[in-house]
Amino acid sequence: MNYYFITGTSRGIGQALAERALQVENAQVIGFSRQQSIDHERYTHHNIDLAQVSDLGKLIDPVFTQLTDAKRIVLINNAGTLGDVKYFGSIADEKIDQLFSLNITAPAILMNHFIRAYEAEEAERIIINISSGVSQYPVDGWSGYCASKAALDMLSEVAALELEKQNVENFRVYSVAPGIVDTQMQTDIRETDEQNFSRLQKFKDYKANGALDNPQQTAEKYFYLINHPKKFQRVRQDVREF
Repeated sequence: MNYYFITGTSRGIGQALAERALQVENAQVIGFSRQQSIDHERYTHHNIDLAQVSDLGKLIDPVFTQLTDAKRIVLINNAGTLGDVKYFGSIADEKIDQLFSLNITAPAILMNHFIRAYEAEEAERIIINISSGVSQYPVDGWSGYCASKAALDMLSEVAALELEKQNVENFRVYSVAPGIVDTQMQTDIRETDEQNFSRLQKFKDYKANGALDNPQQTAEKYFYLINHPKKFQRVRQDVREF
C-alpha cells in the first residue's frame, strides 16, 4: 500500500497532487485543509486550519499511525500563502504571524511528527516541501513569502542531513519549486497594487501569454520525482529542470 499525506488539498496544486496520487494502485490519500473538495473511497480528509499551530501536533499525531502494509509513505507539505503583498512598514503584525505559521511552522511540525512516526519503517519514505523559485532571490512586496520559502529550503536540507547522519536508509527529503502555475495565488498576484509590487505587469503577462502551467501538469512532474527518487540526489529541486 502507498500512503500520501498532503496539505492544502482543497484546490490548486494540492488538489491536483491528491487526485494524481489516487491514480496510484492501492494508494490511500490523507488530505489536510480547511475545506474538502475531493470525494473518493480512498481519500480521507482532515478539516484543519494549518495556520493554527498551537494544537497542530496533537491533531496530527493520531493521523500518523503505524502502517504495517506500507510500501511507500509520502508527506507533501503544499499548503502555503503569499500573504499581504505590501512593503515593510505597511504589513499588519497578525498577517506576518499567520504567514510564517502556515508556510514554515506547520511544515516543520508535520515533518517532526512524520519522521518520529516513520523513521523506523522499512517502507520507502519521502518528504516533499513545496518551495518556490523566489526562495533564492528577493521580490519587493513578498518579504514573508520569500523568507519563508528560503527557510523551508534550509529546513529540508537540515532534515536530510540529520537522516543521513543517523544512517536512516530509504528516506529522502526534498524542497521542490513548482514553477509558475495557474492557481488562485496567481490570480491574487494579478490583483495586487503595483505600488506594492513592481513586477505586477510581468505576472499579468504570464497569464496573457499562456505561460502558466496547469496544476495537473505540475502534479505529474512531482510524481516523476516520487517515482524516480534515485535520479534526484540534491534536496533542492525545481520541476522546470525535470
